[in-house]
Amino acid sequence: MRKKWHINLRMSFFCCNFALKLILSMQKPPFVFTQLTKFLNRSYFNDLVRKYKGDRYVKAFTCWNQLLTLMFGQLTNRLSMRDLIAALEAHQSKCYHLGVGKRITRSNLAKANENRDYRIFEDFAFYMMAEARRKRIDHIFQLDGNIYAFDSTTISLCLSVFEWAKFRKHKGGIKVHTLFDVETQVPAFIHITNAKPHDVTTMDVIPYESGSYYVFDKAYNHYKRLYRIHSAGSFFVVRAKKNLKYRTVKWARRMPNNILSDAQIELTDYYPSKHYPETLRLVRYWDEENKREFTYLTNAKHLTAQQVADLYKSRWQVELFFKWLKQHLRIKRFWGTSENAVRIQVYVAIITFCLVAIMQHDMKLNRSTYEVLQILNLSLTDTTPLVELLNKTNFQNVKDQPSCSELLLF
Repeated sequence: MRKKWHINLRMSFFCCNFALKLILSMQKPPFVFTQLTKFLNRSYFNDLVRKYKGDRYVKAFTCWNQLLTLMFGQLTNRLSMRDLIAALEAHQSKCYHLGVGKRITRSNLAKANENRDYRIFEDFAFYMMAEARRKRIDHIFQLDGNIYAFDSTTISLCLSVFEWAKFRKHKGGIKVHTLFDVETQVPAFIHITNAKPHDVTTMDVIPYESGSYYVFDKAYNHYKRLYRIHSAGSFFVVRAKKNLKYRTVKWARRMPNNILSDAQIELTDYYPSKHYPETLRLVRYWDEENKREFTYLTNAKHLTAQQVADLYKSRWQVELFFKWLKQHLRIKRFWGTSENAVRIQVYVAIITFCLVAIMQHDMKLNRSTYEVLQILNLSLTDTTPLVELLNKTNFQNVKDQPSCSELLLF
């Protein structure tokens, strides 16, 4: 009887101890990285995984674990896959609660990057871009349609390692073509290609919206494709080439300062006139800051000449976005050598960028994206509440602050 009483006492003690540990674990605050990933729509990501069968025959390291692992590497600025795995092994007891899973190894991550469909991460990146743009709606130019700047950036790759990315005889690379929403400062469309095709060919894959404005550099001065934009009910602003041949149809009078001329023209060369049979607007603008003249072509005849010049000035935002992305996220050194792995890493970088943008908007942070990334870089495995961490941290290192020429996003 006494023995049975001792067994019951031990069982009750064990149950109480287990319940106490469970309560303490439930009351323990989550890690900063876990708090950050709550801004992700996991149900939508799981729908994409089922659509492309990403977790088929997978037992341990799922697509969700892969996404969070790569995001952890982006936020902590890991240089290589070996460096990323070493950082996670240093926090092995926390990996399950961070969401990266218990069985994260170098071989598991390498196989996942090489074999799993990159379209899972591509579609989720498009979803995150749409969410960030929806939250960041702003009308700086007070125009009816959206304003987009389109350009590309080249990422150089070692041809002996990335044989599929042949660009020139001894050089490899890829191009990231970006349709950048100027007013929300968030990309609206991303297209990754080999570095060899000309930039103008990617104008065919842009999802044009009726009533929106598209700003291009001189390299995209292709009249057949520009007329396609005009036929879609959209507007474009592009720099004119020096060898442009035209005939003036109508001049504008009483031009404001810095506007040298504003006229409606007809193209006179054979092929340009066939590809763009309607009249265009030619605006010549003198830039006081750079002391140089710019010539713009546009079909937006309802805008003032100054508005046309301001729209083209806003195109520089996409260049600053490329500079910011290369400096603060990992898209120049890759954690895999296959084309699939490179695409996944670029799209995860865009997802990370949009996640920080959404978090900044929802938490109403009065900080630049650069400051937020620097704070998160050192605090992902802390248990400090995210609001307290980002609102009360003093960022006083002036040398690390972005210069005035960089993009102060959000």
